[in-house]
Amino acid sequence: MRDFLQNFTVSACSSIISKTGSAPLELWRLQRQNSFIPNSTLTDVVKKEGIRYLWKGNGVNLIKGVPQYSINYAIYSKINDNINNKLTSGIISGAFSIGIIYPLETTRSYLCLQTNKNKFNGIYDVLRKNSIRQLYQGFYPSLLGFGTFSGFLFYFQDKYNTIFPNSPLSGGLAGVSALTISYPTDLVRRRLQLQQFDNTVPRYNNTIDAIKKIYKYEGGIPAFYRGLTANYVKSFVQWGIHFYALSLFINYMEKSKQSS
Repeated sequence: MRDFLQNFTVSACSSIISKTGSAPLELWRLQRQNSFIPNSTLTDVVKKEGIRYLWKGNGVNLIKGVPQYSINYAIYSKINDNINNKLTSGIISGAFSIGIIYPLETTRSYLCLQTNKNKFNGIYDVLRKNSIRQLYQGFYPSLLGFGTFSGFLFYFQDKYNTIFPNSPLSGGLAGVSALTISYPTDLVRRRLQLQQFDNTVPRYNNTIDAIKKIYKYEGGIPAFYRGLTANYVKSFVQWGIHFYALSLFINYMEKSKQSS
């Protein structure tokens, strides 16, 4: 139990740093991934909305992301200690953590991309105005997508860490590699979550319906990789910071144990 709490704590600290540092890139990513959002540059956004807009929704992003990645890493570490299989351990821990946190993931997306027509006043307002079914829109592709992403993230991080030990490069490259595999499911999930904001595409009845309509109306297979470049940049920065900070916190706690 002590090791579980320690892993939870160090991952929480790393998540706060990496999520806050990459928040402007998360906004840019959402703009590129959803066709109904004007493709403004971050400079345009700052001019119109002010610098604080780049961190819009970051509060709920931390409330959602910190527990998710902390639970994910703590469970992953526990399972991997027993079965010594990073890919399998990551898939199981990723699926478990996203199931718990998913309504806050939807809430964060709403707050980031809301318009005057769909204005929410905060986390509670989003939760109050939407049903459980609405808050779990896109859950199944997310379950598949984040489970897959989590498994390959830990797998690739271990591989890259042998080439770039204790470097942000290992985490950044792991994030990009895992994203390449799981990206289409993430896009489908976003579309299901945010379709109430978008009048430019057909309504999706479920995951299969979304896949069919995205393929039919938006250009086939390439449509499932819309916004991939922005996601690469964001993922490289976020996971590079996250795993580097994680290694620093783990080393610090191990040295503290030895000296006590």
